[in-house]
Amino acid sequence: MVEKALHTRLHADAVEAYDALHAAVPDDLLRALAEAGVRDWRIWRSGRDVFHLVDVDDYAAMREHLREHPANVAWQARVTPLQSTPDDYSGDGDGLPPVWSFAAQRDGRAGPG
Repeated sequence: MVEKALHTRLHADAVEAYDALHAAVPDDLLRALAEAGVRDWRIWRSGRDVFHLVDVDDYAAMREHLREHPANVAWQARVTPLQSTPDDYSGDGDGLPPVWSFAAQRDGRAGPG
């Protein structure tokens, strides 16, 4: 399992619409995410900045699965206009680089992971 932190930014007038859209994510998208190995996807928002933490079996495989999936294509058509930093699924979407980990330091492991 991999945890991937992501950041997106909303257009100034899109905050309420973004929150409303996520009040009830469509069931077909939930199924597609589960099929792609997603265990959890948490989202926090601070103003226009949106932070995601994705727990997934294989992040690159998830992106490949979702790239053309009809449920995700429909979802992206709704959410992308709200974002000033949309994801076109053309790359592997590395996410935010890790900086520090309490557990890694506590356990004497090298690096933040």
